[in-house]
Amino acid sequence: MEELQRIALPTGVELDVAIAGDPANPPIFLLHGFPESHRTWRHQIPELAKDHYVVAPDQRGFARSSKPEGVENYTPDKPVGDLLALADHLGVDRFTLAGHDWGGAIAWMAALQNPQRIARLIIVNAPHPKVFQKSLFDDPAQRKGSQYITRFRDTRIDQGLIGAGLERFFASTFAQHIVGGIAGEDKAAYMDEWGQPGAMTAMLNWYRASSIVVPKPDEDAERPAWLGAPFPPITQPTLVIWGMQDKALLPVQLELDEFVPDLTIARIEDGGHFVPWEKPEAVTAAIREWLAGH
Repeated sequence: MEELQRIALPTGVELDVAIAGDPANPPIFLLHGFPESHRTWRHQIPELAKDHYVVAPDQRGFARSSKPEGVENYTPDKPVGDLLALADHLGVDRFTLAGHDWGGAIAWMAALQNPQRIARLIIVNAPHPKVFQKSLFDDPAQRKGSQYITRFRDTRIDQGLIGAGLERFFASTFAQHIVGGIAGEDKAAYMDEWGQPGAMTAMLNWYRASSIVVPKPDEDAERPAWLGAPFPPITQPTLVIWGMQDKALLPVQLELDEFVPDLTIARIEDGGHFVPWEKPEAVTAAIREWLAGH
């Protein structure tokens, strides 16, 4: 399908990067989220590679990519920097950017800050920063659905996430967000990636480094001042694909019109949070149809 290349970046990390397709074709970068790898896009990569140059990294902290120590190495600006450095390394100037989950959070930020580099934006079950933070204060169901972030931020859980602890994490925390089943070979791939030295801590550090405020369900928390200030719009044409059965990110996250003027939403009613591989045909078709029109 695609080859995995080890690429050292000037940002100080080495990333494993799946690259497929002809470099002369239009480039598209695919960013995965938690707790995954480039394999999030395993169904889309060969399809898109037919007429695109597809680049899908294992982001810092995940699988066998570098895992720098310290929470400060996982603030969102770091993976944004990795993304741009990777594009530079490959000689890619402007590109389409797609992201799922944390990869989508990075994609929103990268698109906001780098309109000269990112031509089109595709978001899959990943919340817009302003809409998400607002919903954590104003939408009780979303606040309740996001309490897992507070658990993930507790560094005491790391010591239990080895050996049999990874099996428990898979069977409980991970499996409850999957619609449908998961193949044995896919489970084996997760176990292998999560079992890399320092992987679980590095992956969870993405949550710990985030400035997002998650109030307790009944807490009367002070609103971040920036919620009352204007927020810059996304200037790129944007496709948002959403698995509507997502239990962690609720449909309130689709209230995007104010922040995304050129917006297309593709709702996948029977897909959950991990819709790129739960409903791969629907996701690929939505991407293809939108790319053809933009």
